[in-house]
Amino acid sequence: MMHTAVRPVGEYLREWRQRRRLSQLDLALEAEISTRHLSFLETGRASPSRDMVLHLAERLDMPLRERNALLVAAGFAPVFSERRLDDPALLQARQAMELVLAGHEPYPALAIDRHWNLVASNKAVPPLLAGVDPSLLQAPVNVLRLSLHPLGLAPRIANHAQWRAHLLERLRRQIEVSADPVLGGLLDELEAYPAPAGAGMLSAVPDYAGVVVPFQLMTDDGLLSFISTTTVFGTPVDVTLSELALESFFPADAATAAMLRRESAASR
Repeated sequence: MMHTAVRPVGEYLREWRQRRRLSQLDLALEAEISTRHLSFLETGRASPSRDMVLHLAERLDMPLRERNALLVAAGFAPVFSERRLDDPALLQARQAMELVLAGHEPYPALAIDRHWNLVASNKAVPPLLAGVDPSLLQAPVNVLRLSLHPLGLAPRIANHAQWRAHLLERLRRQIEVSADPVLGGLLDELEAYPAPAGAGMLSAVPDYAGVVVPFQLMTDDGLLSFISTTTVFGTPVDVTLSELALESFFPADAATAAMLRRESAASR
């Protein structure tokens, strides 16, 4: 569990309602209950049923991990399981993940957990990590740290300032949604990193019509330009799966696509 101490369920509800910037009236309308009843739940004058806890958690779009914590606070057992990814029960999900990663080759793709730790990657990822300090490749490998650390990829990211701002904004949004203190500590760490000398010095960085933020990496063979997408499991009922994301990188220009195809063919 993210929280080590069990607080009153009403405090949890109020905290998450405020985090979602909802008034009691807003949430009551969403949940189709009276404002008076919601007020009683938040102040402890009434106790929610198990179904009501799950109903309110759904309306608040709480992460599964936090829904379990809310249930425990209300005196109920957790509903959503949390298994290791290598658990036999997650075999099909793991195979689906591996299929997506392998099928994306020769372009890079990786899977990360809720803290941006690397879970798996395809064969196109390791060649991009040339020159990274070995300490950053020790498990667990944190993808954000690997990207923005001065001893990581940062010195070779052509549009470092732009990519850094994009990653930090994604992390801030994730913290707002999840209230995860580990991510808060990671944000503080990343924001303290100095910009590597000479990083992001290329002048012509396409904005792709303002639709996506490119990731541009300088390599010995030339400049690689990517756009990225994020894939998540659509209807997870397991905490581990709900927190798993696949990051897939697509070539943003013909030169990048050709270079990656050549490197893939040469490595066979």
